[in-house]
Amino acid sequence: MLQESFLRTLDLPVADRFEAWTQQLGRTHAPMELASDRAADYRGHQRVIGLGDVTVWPATFDHLVFRRTPKLVRRSDPEAFHLSLLLRGEGEAVWGRQQAAYGIRDFHVNCSSRSYDITTGPDPVTIVGVEIPRTLVALPAGQADRAIGRRISGREGTGALLAQFLVQLAADTNPYRPSDAPRLGTVVADLVTAVFAHAVDDDLRLPPETHDRTLFLRVRAFIHRHLADPDLTPARIAAAHHISRSHLYRLFQTEDVSVAAYVRDRRLANARRDLADPALSTTPVHAVAARWGFPRAPEFTRAFRTAYGLPPGEFRRQARFADTQTCGRPAK
Repeated sequence: MLQESFLRTLDLPVADRFEAWTQQLGRTHAPMELASDRAADYRGHQRVIGLGDVTVWPATFDHLVFRRTPKLVRRSDPEAFHLSLLLRGEGEAVWGRQQAAYGIRDFHVNCSSRSYDITTGPDPVTIVGVEIPRTLVALPAGQADRAIGRRISGREGTGALLAQFLVQLAADTNPYRPSDAPRLGTVVADLVTAVFAHAVDDDLRLPPETHDRTLFLRVRAFIHRHLADPDLTPARIAAAHHISRSHLYRLFQTEDVSVAAYVRDRRLANARRDLADPALSTTPVHAVAARWGFPRAPEFTRAFRTAYGLPPGEFRRQARFADTQTCGRPAK
């Protein structure tokens, strides 16, 4: 599991909640002046997921006004870009004479080196925020800065790839090891570079390694959408992305895994998750296997035993027993 920290203001005395939230966001991004019409009893929850030099922070919070003044910029500048993917609520931002309003699945982009005012709507908002050092965005500084203040869609193109990655990561960090953190941070940095490049200039030439990284993420997203198809072969994956099989193999070589092994491992991981899910306890093992691209039960059993050390039926029984023991344990 990745290293995480969190703050939930409801765990604090009412009088301390807004000040704790202000300090938390100052540490997460950069020092800011915050105000809210809910400050007397502020409700906010934030998780902070460390990915090496990159930080991802899912959060839900009450109405808030963020103000980063020129004085605060001079006092402390971590020199980082910030992106917020808005999942619920609404917001608007002002940079001098520049203004932008944001809706669901829009990205807001700002930078700790600039002053700004951001105001959320009256209802609570849910976002997935990203903090990334300016040095990790592989574009000339002047070009990267042109992305600041733009409303970037997370519903299509490279924005959708970044949004999908962030939402999936925020939903469940359990499948990842601590050693995965810097590699995931590199994925975020490459996607942010691609999103910025597309936003400021459709014709901007990206470094070849960034093109390959973005293509790899597109391929991976395609694989995840088609895991249930037992005919998901390297030839089909390559054809869907208009590349040769040798190009596809090279993409996965940089990840130290073969295409077939990646597909198999993702299928097994999803099947394992479903077998441990109490809500699916009446679904036959062979049906779970077929759901994730294993139409032949013996093949699934062999692959599952090899990966996890026991057959799927036994794994389900142990998971059910562990869940029963946990549910019966008194709360601390």
